Amino acid sequence: MRASVRRPRLLAVASLAIASLALTACDKGEGVREEGAASQPSRSAQSPAQDKPATTPGGAATAKTPAAKRTGGTGTGKAGGHASAPAADADPDAPENRVPCTADNTEVVATPVSRPLNHMLLTITNTGSTLCDLTDYPIVKFEGAQSVPPVMEHTKPQAVTSLRPGKKGYAGVILSAGDGRGGKGYTARSLEIGFQGSDKMTEVALQAKGVHIDNSLRVTYWLTTAEDALS
Repeated sequence: MRASVRRPRLLAVASLAIASLALTACDKGEGVREEGAASQPSRSAQSPAQDKPATTPGGAATAKTPAAKRTGGTGTGKAGGHASAPAADADPDAPENRVPCTADNTEVVATPVSRPLNHMLLTITNTGSTLCDLTDYPIVKFEGAQSVPPVMEHTKPQAVTSLRPGKKGYAGVILSAGDGRGGKGYTARSLEIGFQGSDKMTEVALQAKGVHIDNSLRVTYWLTTAEDALS
C-alpha cells in the first residue's frame, strides 16, 4: 500500500519538473523575450547614411555647391562665364582721337628773323597729351590793329598740319612791305594769336622794342617746317 502511494507522487514530481523545463525553453525561444531585456534595432537593418547639408555655427543648414557652379560654370570666376577680351590699343591718328589745337593745349612763340626782311616766325608747340590739328592759319592780332591780316593762299598745305604731343608747327608773318607801299605803319608791342573755330586768344610776347607793321601785313597757313613758313 505504501509503495503504490509513493509511485504516483514521484510521477507527479517528475511531470512538474518536465513542465518547468519546457516553460523555460519557451521563454528563451522565438516570439518570447527575456524579462527585463530592452529591444534594440539591428544595425544591419538600418539604411545607409545619407549626405546631409552642412550646418553653420548658427545652426542654419547650408547646401554644398560644386566648385564649377560657384565660378559661373566655366572656371572664369565671372558672372555669365565669359572673360572680356583686352581692348586694342587706340590709334592716335584716328579721327575720334584727335582734337583741335587751341590756346588751351598749345604754346606760341614769336621770333623776328633777319631773312627774309620784315618777317616774323611763329612757332607753336603742342603742350597737351593728344594729337591736335592746326586748322587753316593763325588769327594774328597786333596791338592797335583794326583787323586781322589775310592769309597768303599759295602757302596752303596739301593736308592739315597735325602735332603730336611735344611737336612743333610753324607760320610766317610778313610784317611790312619795307618800300613804303604798305603805308606809314606803326610799332606794335603786343600780340595775340587765335585759332580757327575758337574765340579764345593766347598772348604772345614780342621783343622789347616791338615790331613795325603796315598795311602789307600777311600770314601763311600753319606748316610743318620753319623753312616752308619763311619761303
